[in-house]
Amino acid sequence: MLSRVADSLYWMSRYLERAEHTVRLIDVNMSLMLDEASTTANLSLERRWKRVLACLGHPGQIEWNGDFYQLTHDLTFSTRSHAAIVNSIAQARENARQVRDELSSEQWQQLNRLYHSMTAAQREVSSYNALTNFLPTVVYDLHQFQGVTDSTMSHGEGWQFIQLGRYIERAAATTTLMDVYHRERFDPPNSTSAGYEFLEGAGLLRCCSAFEAYCNAYTADFTPERITEFLLLNPDFPHSVRYSVDCLRSALMAIGSKSGLHVADELVRVSGRLQASLSFVDIDDVLSQDVGAYLSNILQQCRQVHERVFRLYIQYSTQTALAMN
Repeated sequence: MLSRVADSLYWMSRYLERAEHTVRLIDVNMSLMLDEASTTANLSLERRWKRVLACLGHPGQIEWNGDFYQLTHDLTFSTRSHAAIVNSIAQARENARQVRDELSSEQWQQLNRLYHSMTAAQREVSSYNALTNFLPTVVYDLHQFQGVTDSTMSHGEGWQFIQLGRYIERAAATTTLMDVYHRERFDPPNSTSAGYEFLEGAGLLRCCSAFEAYCNAYTADFTPERITEFLLLNPDFPHSVRYSVDCLRSALMAIGSKSGLHVADELVRVSGRLQASLSFVDIDDVLSQDVGAYLSNILQQCRQVHERVFRLYIQYSTQTALAMN
């Protein structure tokens, strides 16, 4: 596969996954504010929305200024920040446009429809209620694109790069989310009632679309330890870090078997260490160490995988390219 094609498919997928993650963060935290008059009153607006910005990596050109609606509107529609949902979707569409012949007609139509829906909403969504009604439709459209991709695109090398982009973005986003919430445990609000802890635990799970799956596994035992175990180590839930890493490594193995690049062995080793750091531990092993350092190490390994993917498949040297012929 041409490096430019792999690059576009990989980044198209990452941008769409990033958009979905941002939508969920905004939507869930706006919903939690409805309970502010009761148990969540202990968590100030400033604390809540600064936490959202931290979960998104403190995006440039967007900051907390005391107006939560302005912040959520900027995170959704601002043209000044690359982190805004509208820009993530625009970047995904641009990458898809560059490799239009690699995608099915249904994929392009769905992504194009989503892009035009977002640009129209920039003009039409001008109130809190309109925004809360609009955000779930974005998630629905993104899920539709994933379904169309899996059902209409050949599951060859291009599809594997889409899987790789989706799951490396998801693994990093979930790990960052958990790291921010973990650090907040050591700096809690003045009053940590049972109701507050329940709602915040439920909110964290909902940010990962995990609330119902978690309840099926643990009922309503919303302890930080159980939530950490589920989001970090569960092998079956699609938004857990372990599941995401398993999927990204499967995609890498499939790509490596088709590419003929012997240097991909380096990437196999790096991704294998990342997978082992999640597959061969239990929650007691994680909690017995510095959890923050453990999560930071997962993020560092995700970055190493990304760097090697880029070096081996996107920016490989002329000598490597000639060796493949």
